[in-house]
Amino acid sequence: MTPIDFTFNENVVLTIDDILDDELLNAPEKPKKITSSDRLERAFLEIVEFRRSKGRVPSSQTREIAERKLGARLDGFLANEAKAEAVKHLDEFSLLEAPAAPASLDELLESDDLDDLLGDDAGILDVSGLPVIKRPEPAESVAQRVKAKDFEQFEPLFKAKHAELADGTFTLKPFTGMDLIREGVFFVLNGVMCFVAEVGDDVDLVVGGKRTQKQRLRVVFENGTESAMYKQSLMTRMYEAQGQVLARTGHDADDILDADIESGHIYVLQSLSTDPLIANIKDLHKIGFSTMSVEQRVKSAATSPTYLMAPVKIVADYRVYNLKASALENLLHRVFADVRLDLTQTDRKGRDYDPSEWFVVPRDVINQAVAMIMSGEIVDYSYDKVQQKLVRLAE
Repeated sequence: MTPIDFTFNENVVLTIDDILDDELLNAPEKPKKITSSDRLERAFLEIVEFRRSKGRVPSSQTREIAERKLGARLDGFLANEAKAEAVKHLDEFSLLEAPAAPASLDELLESDDLDDLLGDDAGILDVSGLPVIKRPEPAESVAQRVKAKDFEQFEPLFKAKHAELADGTFTLKPFTGMDLIREGVFFVLNGVMCFVAEVGDDVDLVVGGKRTQKQRLRVVFENGTESAMYKQSLMTRMYEAQGQVLARTGHDADDILDADIESGHIYVLQSLSTDPLIANIKDLHKIGFSTMSVEQRVKSAATSPTYLMAPVKIVADYRVYNLKASALENLLHRVFADVRLDLTQTDRKGRDYDPSEWFVVPRDVINQAVAMIMSGEIVDYSYDKVQQKLVRLAE
């Protein structure tokens, strides 16, 4: 450091002003603080410089990161009137002036901008530089939603669950893992209630070169669709959508597995009898209850007076959960008591038998009755055999 020479000429007289003006006592000026206005101007000047050097406006849609940032910045200025006004004095290329809208379709089609957009050398339609995305071929493992088969059999379950949510019997719990995915459990996925109707057996698959086991599900949605997705796929979607599971109020998530127990099957049959006395009865249906599969239950229909000594066709199979299915069957019989079939059958041993589970009632009315029983509405209705519909009881 060079020493400062304080030697004074004896013939020079210094005043106080001279001393204050001396560079030795003058402190260096502090740098000015950068204001928000300064930042806006600097940001805009970078856009102006790009326009000057490139001869075009920066694009916010390009794959060039630096240009895309400037293009997005310019879009921000154009979208904010206050910011645009603050840098307008720097806009030597009229970057902040919105282009006039075309007066007609012909004007739009004739514009240079459209030619640039669609031209061969514009680059916007050239995907040769993009990375190739390998998409898997449609495979058996990819499940699409389709129209649900026999949805009328599941519709009462959804109505019942909505009723139970409304009265507080059931509540919604966060989905916590794949162990909750089992037959008979209801979920809410993307705002739509769904029901795991079936869980298939383990299937050996090779995924990514590794052998794994997966289970197919039959998932029915309340909008009338169904999907055969894998159990793991449903788990993934539930996590992604922050799905919920329906559980009895007061139950923890760990108790959900025990909350929905299949009670049995309410089934509806049509007779395939060739006896004119039976075959000519329109809307003749048997409404019954079974704890086994309906197919197994009706195997011996042709030799049983219960089934009118003839084969039958299964037209509905309602799987009932958390409810005594036999009580539901009895209630259905009571609702349709006025249209019970009055007929005596004789079995092979000559014994008379009065089949009590056959009713002359349209199929859609039975479906409506099941739904109303499970939602609790049926107490306010009775069946009118003349109108062939459920009518509200007089208050």
